[in-house]
Amino acid sequence: MPNSSSVSEFLLLAFGDTQALQLLHFGLFLGIYLAALLGNGLILTAVACDHRLHTPMYFFLLNLALLDMGSISTTLPKAMANSLWDTSAISYEGCAAQVFFLVFFIGAEYSVLTVMAYDRYVAICKPLHYGSLLGSRACAQMAAAAWGSGFLYSLLHTTNTFSVPLCQGNSVDQFFCEIPQILKLSCSDAYLREVGVLVFSIFLAFGCFLFIVVSYVQIFRAVLRMPSEQGWRKAFSTCLPHLTIVFLFISTAMFAYLKSPSFSSPSLDLVLSFLYSVVPPAVNPLIYSMRNQELKDAVRKLFAYMLQESICTHFSSTLIMGI
Repeated sequence: MPNSSSVSEFLLLAFGDTQALQLLHFGLFLGIYLAALLGNGLILTAVACDHRLHTPMYFFLLNLALLDMGSISTTLPKAMANSLWDTSAISYEGCAAQVFFLVFFIGAEYSVLTVMAYDRYVAICKPLHYGSLLGSRACAQMAAAAWGSGFLYSLLHTTNTFSVPLCQGNSVDQFFCEIPQILKLSCSDAYLREVGVLVFSIFLAFGCFLFIVVSYVQIFRAVLRMPSEQGWRKAFSTCLPHLTIVFLFISTAMFAYLKSPSFSSPSLDLVLSFLYSVVPPAVNPLIYSMRNQELKDAVRKLFAYMLQESICTHFSSTLIMGI
């Protein structure tokens, strides 16, 4: 990367030209970030501590929560720090690391969502084979494959993006380092190589999307054949949250990357990037907990245990101080 090495830092998009407006954005991002960490952290703790949730579906949900925490931690902390300290700079290495981890977490999350569709398909359409097809070893292998594919996918994109010579300045029109915005700084046709990788990625993502659609067509056909209304409710309570997350994740990302250039503007690009990189990790725990009674019961049990421990600790400390 002969010319890009002369770029020592990038300038990210600032959210306001006054300190008060930047502090407002800092407070908004801090609230969203803490809500995402709390929601995903509760899912992680509930699944890990409640033995009733030690099933393949919740194992993959645990992986999804981990990836959501990772993806939102890649973008928001730096944006909050820049707003708090009234700066927009990010180092060249920091920008490369941000691209790598964001693509890694998003790519792995998409793979996990695809595996979760297969899990629901087997649970509803082939319930007698569920234990054999989705045993603990098979689940671990599928999760490892999802994380591994995200790593390879990210390594390929990051290497291609930062091997492109950059000579169009160092201002990135985004609040985090995004591949399309970095490619706009290219000064040669070398960026076409990364465009080719992006096109390949789109076809790969479409293949996963087609697999999810076919799986849910089979699922809905099986559900409609169920004689009891209770079976319908139970099936839909586990499928609809996953389907909602898939739709939210894919629709925002596709609109951000496949929209017509005539509709492109800095403000629209900013909103779309916020929708696919920040909103899903923050709302996924809420979507999954709204219709999942088992998860809600586990979270209530966790809160009750934490409250009991807090009361016992306070009582013990008061007793010791009295003695």
